[in-house]
Amino acid sequence: MRTDIAVRAVLAVALALVAAGCGNAGTADITTVPAVAAPPALPGASTGEYRFDCGDGGEGHRNADNMITSPGRSGAAHHLHEYVGNVSTGAGSTDASLAAAETTCLNGDRSAYYWPVLRTGEPHRGEVRTPSNVELSFLGNPTGPVIAAPDTMRMLAGNAKAVTSGGAFARPSWSCEGFRDRLTNTYPSCPDGAATLRIHDFPSCWDGRRTDSPDHRAHLAYPSPVNGACPQGTFAVPRLRVVLSYELDGDDFVIDTFPEEKNSAVADHADAVLAIGPELMAAIVGCLNGERSC
Repeated sequence: MRTDIAVRAVLAVALALVAAGCGNAGTADITTVPAVAAPPALPGASTGEYRFDCGDGGEGHRNADNMITSPGRSGAAHHLHEYVGNVSTGAGSTDASLAAAETTCLNGDRSAYYWPVLRTGEPHRGEVRTPSNVELSFLGNPTGPVIAAPDTMRMLAGNAKAVTSGGAFARPSWSCEGFRDRLTNTYPSCPDGAATLRIHDFPSCWDGRRTDSPDHRAHLAYPSPVNGACPQGTFAVPRLRVVLSYELDGDDFVIDTFPEEKNSAVADHADAVLAIGPELMAAIVGCLNGERSC
């Protein structure tokens, strides 16, 4: 409860600063951000972890499209997205085109994984900084086993329009290496030598029926931050985590956003469209439920 209150307080301050015209809204000393303890694992929990390599974005697959929220509308995101995984992802992508395309993932996963680029220098026109490392993983649930997530699932973490929606669906995603249990909605100030991190945990409680919904969110929910349990009527599926690392050497930086979001850290987000395939998904589920590191 104290952690939730602290997060809401940080979000309120960040939104107030953005409303006052401070797009960057200052920085947060990561050493002062409260640490968040993970819920304890119960007997029979799916405590395994499946990690996989899809490159670091250096392949240069970028565009201002969003096949989830603006299908068929080229440039509708009004900010630049960076992709790993499926090499064909764009406004015109379909489930069938993803399934037929090549991928940067070494395990053959054809999913689309993407997020707004980070820039140094002038917002919207500054140098795009490719992550020094991209970690992709699936995690289990501390209360019990997970079931397979279906292909074609649309998934959103955070909100690209968090500022103009009053913080709705915003999630703290910013941290520093060595402080991964501390997340903030403000751009972090990291100790010397510590990489800047963006950590996106996706919702992992599925309604068991839909792979998408009108707002692209209602078919999935987040587990309880207290005990990790999924809401009643939902089922735990593998939890996607995306960790982006940047070596910035003290440079000022912002993420690309919609213009009205003023490059606020609050508007950070990541999206995914699953095209994993049943055999690989079964292996992921087996790894998590078998309490293995794969």
